[in-house]
Amino acid sequence: MQELSLFSKLKYIFSIPVIISALGYFVDIYDLLLFGIVRIPSLKALGLNPDADGTFILNCQMVGLLLGGVFWGIFGDKKGRLSVLFGSILVYSLANIACGFLPYFPKEHLVYQYAGLRFIAGIGLAGELGAGITLVSESLPKNLRAIGTSVVAGFGLMGAVVAQLTVELAGGWNVSYIIGGIMGILLLLLRISVSESGIYKKIEHKSVSKGNFLSFFTNKDRLIRYLKCIAVGLPTWYCIGILAVLANQFAPELGIRDIDPGKAIMWAYIGISVGDLLSGFISQALKSRKMAIFYMLIFTLVGVGIMLFGNTNTETKYYFFCVWLGFGTGYWAMFVTLAAEQFGTNIRNTATTTVPNMVRGLVPVMILAFDFFKGGFSVVKSAAIVGVVVFGLAFYSSLTISETHNKDLEFTE
Repeated sequence: MQELSLFSKLKYIFSIPVIISALGYFVDIYDLLLFGIVRIPSLKALGLNPDADGTFILNCQMVGLLLGGVFWGIFGDKKGRLSVLFGSILVYSLANIACGFLPYFPKEHLVYQYAGLRFIAGIGLAGELGAGITLVSESLPKNLRAIGTSVVAGFGLMGAVVAQLTVELAGGWNVSYIIGGIMGILLLLLRISVSESGIYKKIEHKSVSKGNFLSFFTNKDRLIRYLKCIAVGLPTWYCIGILAVLANQFAPELGIRDIDPGKAIMWAYIGISVGDLLSGFISQALKSRKMAIFYMLIFTLVGVGIMLFGNTNTETKYYFFCVWLGFGTGYWAMFVTLAAEQFGTNIRNTATTTVPNMVRGLVPVMILAFDFFKGGFSVVKSAAIVGVVVFGLAFYSSLTISETHNKDLEFTE
């Protein structure tokens, strides 16, 4: 294969599919993490309990992500990648606009109304990343896939930072929801210019089975690949879902007067954005997806250990470690790309969409385990116990999963 010129490489890396997918993931992350950022002020304003009701609502959003991942994954393999990019953003944008009007909803059963809207938003949010990464992976030359998907995730993850700044500047948590919904609707109009994946077009009208979610469970080799992909991503949402979103629970035990979960999320995602941008280049330098992830996992684990047991006794120190953990878990794009490259075109979108949402959907399980251990251990030790299990699974899976660097994606299962 002839070596591409620098101009040709830049043309691919900043092509329409990459730019539109990056913008879409930006809005997706903005809306996905907005509840975590406004959880305390929004629930207090609505007369709800920030901890008990907040956990219930967050779990509903995560269950929505889990179910939505399966739906949009199958839909994208049966109807095309673009169908997901249009449908998912419409669903979560409308749900977020509705969240902005929660103060005007009937006060009776308000927690269930909030939870219902976050569940619907979760369903919509589930489709964005998988379809975008699949489209970019199938549109770029194989030697540029890792960099292209890193650009998508690196830019997109800045949506968390903008969400936090919007909450601070907008003058109201509900206004932030409306802004997110409007951004999604505007992006929907831009997507008219995006073309369908050429690799998908080649099998679009073939009789091969497409989007068969059950096929992951009917073949041993395929099931192991699928489970390993999920396990590799678990530390990313352990760090966000427990150490950042629930940051205020760690404050008393660490001797910190107060920790703002919104700021913890923002600083974590600043780190994640940088890590994601660099992960593609690290993968290219090592000529390995799995080793890039492995080294970033080691860096993250060291950060978790120091954060929990290294005298993190000020708010500033806690936010510093949020950046550290964010940078380490910045292999998110590489992990999703790895999932895309593990499976054939006929189930690739199903895999790429369901795998990250299985990880997100397991956040309630991690939180339940965290809460369970708090019955007999301190908050810090409870988080550490969950972390040992999560990182153990991730290390094993990252070392034993198949290497996919420069793998040709024109194949079916």
